[in-house]
Amino acid sequence: MTIRVARPDDAADVVALRALVFPYLVRSVASTRQMIAEPSPGEDWTAFVAEVDGTVVGWVSAYRDGRTSEVGSGNVSLLHVHPGHRGRGIGSGLLAAALDHLTPLDIRRVHGWALAEGLPFARRHGFTAGREMRYSAVELRQAPPPPAAPPHVRLSPLSGLDPYQVYLANRAAAVDEPGNVPRDVMSYESFRYEVWDNLGLDRDSSTAVVADGVVVAFSLVKRDGDRMWSDYTATVPEHRGRGLARLAKANALHRAATSGVRVAYTSNDAANAPMLAINEGLGYRPVATQWSCLRELS
Repeated sequence: MTIRVARPDDAADVVALRALVFPYLVRSVASTRQMIAEPSPGEDWTAFVAEVDGTVVGWVSAYRDGRTSEVGSGNVSLLHVHPGHRGRGIGSGLLAAALDHLTPLDIRRVHGWALAEGLPFARRHGFTAGREMRYSAVELRQAPPPPAAPPHVRLSPLSGLDPYQVYLANRAAAVDEPGNVPRDVMSYESFRYEVWDNLGLDRDSSTAVVADGVVVAFSLVKRDGDRMWSDYTATVPEHRGRGLARLAKANALHRAATSGVRVAYTSNDAANAPMLAINEGLGYRPVATQWSCLRELS
């Protein structure tokens, strides 16, 4: 077994492994290659793969959290090992490589996520389980038709909008997003990298609600063939309670279905009752649950 830094040419193998372990996550080979080749600015991002006989059987990424004002916050993301290669120390080796990367960066707290079956591993390595994240899916042929926009707003695909206006709405909506740390910091440069210029973003399906020339709600779609991920659906605080997030998401799902998407996936913090209710109303059904895991670094 060899653990090494991930290379762009690993992208196809990484996506195939992720589809086996996390079939409800959607990221294309092209966007994965982009992520490895040109990591998000300012996050000291890196990733490691585990190889056995030249085959990629494990993955983890590690980086500074660039979306929070909490000092010293870092992430160990999507640590997973092929089911046929577990119990051989591969997961421990990947985690050690990730923590070795984060420690010199003055990271004080490390956040990650684990399935129920992975919680014993997390606890053995000093992590404490916390928040619940729910993953759900909907077959788009079952999604209800989109509601019409009320007279005071208009619906627009992202392809027809100024990215900076979408960024402002994203930043405003994320401030009170439920989570382990506040999502109160995101530069425009990071937004361009992670959202707007992401090769998986479907700007024609992604939908915004515009009022008086300002983006007040939106639903972002990332796509891989006939599968999509609802990356983020939200309304800026002063426009909540008017059904605009549901309006945006229903229209985004309709646009995606029209263009050939078969199934949509998403995730929500268990404390985000309004968004969970919207998803249930749109036909989403649970497919998996993960728990946040936290470890202090000395």
